[in-house]
Amino acid sequence: MAKNFLQNPSKLSSTECSKSLLPVQDALYILSGKWKLPIIIALIHGNKRFKELHREIKGITAKMLSKELKELEVNTLVKRTVYDTIPVSVEYELTPYGTTLDEVIMALRDWGLKHRQKIKDKK
Repeated sequence: MAKNFLQNPSKLSSTECSKSLLPVQDALYILSGKWKLPIIIALIHGNKRFKELHREIKGITAKMLSKELKELEVNTLVKRTVYDTIPVSVEYELTPYGTTLDEVIMALRDWGLKHRQKIKDKK
């Protein structure tokens, strides 16, 4: 459907375009912002504690990381596990549902590499 939509948009009705737009808007709403994809990518390599994520994701504040992790958890992309230790430790991991973003992330990566090269070639 995506190739058809992008290559021949005149063949789609207004209703079909609207139906295509809604799920894209939903996905962008869930993954919006500067930090959600870097958090997901950091968790692809395994479970991490908050401080590990904070160190790995350069430039994010602790407050923003906490907010983004909560949103990812609400949307069932990330699981938060609290361990009854002293002090209490918390670990974050991608859910099986969160790992379904792998193809999306790889497609964005591939497009980003091509775009970067295109811009470099223009200079």
